[in-house]
Amino acid sequence: MGTNLEKFPRQAKSRLAPIASRTTTSFRFASHPSTERTPLHRHLSLLLLCAACASSSNPSNGTNGDTDTPQVAAANECQQWHTAHPDWLFCDDFESATPMVAEGRYFEHGDSDGDFVPLADIGLHESNGMLARWHAGDVSVGGLKLAFGRNPNTYMKSTIRNDEDFREIFYRMYLKHQPGWQGNPAKLSRATVFASEADWSQAMIAHLWSDDSGHLLVDPASCVSGDKVICQGYNDFDNLRWLGFRPGTTPIFSTEDSGNWRCVEAHVRLNDPGQANGVHEFWIDGHLETRRDGLDFVGTYTDYAINAVFFENYWNGGSPVDQERYFDNIVVSTQAIGCN
Repeated sequence: MGTNLEKFPRQAKSRLAPIASRTTTSFRFASHPSTERTPLHRHLSLLLLCAACASSSNPSNGTNGDTDTPQVAAANECQQWHTAHPDWLFCDDFESATPMVAEGRYFEHGDSDGDFVPLADIGLHESNGMLARWHAGDVSVGGLKLAFGRNPNTYMKSTIRNDEDFREIFYRMYLKHQPGWQGNPAKLSRATVFASEADWSQAMIAHLWSDDSGHLLVDPASCVSGDKVICQGYNDFDNLRWLGFRPGTTPIFSTEDSGNWRCVEAHVRLNDPGQANGVHEFWIDGHLETRRDGLDFVGTYTDYAINAVFFENYWNGGSPVDQERYFDNIVVSTQAIGCN
């Protein structure tokens, strides 16, 4: 994309203001690259649909009985989640007044000068949610960075089960685009293995990005040779080995789909040492969209496992118009989550 996030100009804000009881923390851009890879840049031979792929794990289908009417999580889903869902690592329905950057929450919240903030009445069931606001031409409007498990980088301040390794995770978010939405924002989320105390070097990345046709896609990548991490720093594209992207089938970014809450769940499993049996797949409203399996994410590397998920609002070419989207009910788990 070639746009330096630190240098991108800010524009006038809209009528909305953050919830008064919340605090937001400015984004630290020092570790971010000045360029990002375009999802359809490589692997054109792998542009295959996979609606009929068999899934290794099946979240609840998120529908009411025999109909296709999606079920939706409760607005206060995260109340008592530690006891109700012992398999969950993290839950955020944005109903808490705890600062966004705090123990048990995110280690970074990029609020993009007020363009990515928690607000009342925009979430599920008119609850609190996260607003992401683009002005025409905006590339990045902030994000959330979550760390968990063992992590060698002390800046990331993982306090979530930070003495454990997680070689398999599921994460889920609710996502809605404003009515009349236009275009395909490139970056939505990624799960990764941070492997260095000194910098943000990564052993692998499981990207959940968009294609040019309104769909999400999986785009897994490895940065390991044998048992050694070869990437140096964050998004070291010169050393990443791309494992082959595959798009989903639901046009979640289309104008026709706008105005609807969608339940998006991703599943990432690292390969066993020396085997090519890793998995990257995702569902929308409980229906499998696509799946890549037989992946060699990390070779024989075992020093660290999946220890971060980032939720992003990064648009390679910039938004064509002023517009908004909304997040709610983010969950990270060791088992399938489902939509209800």
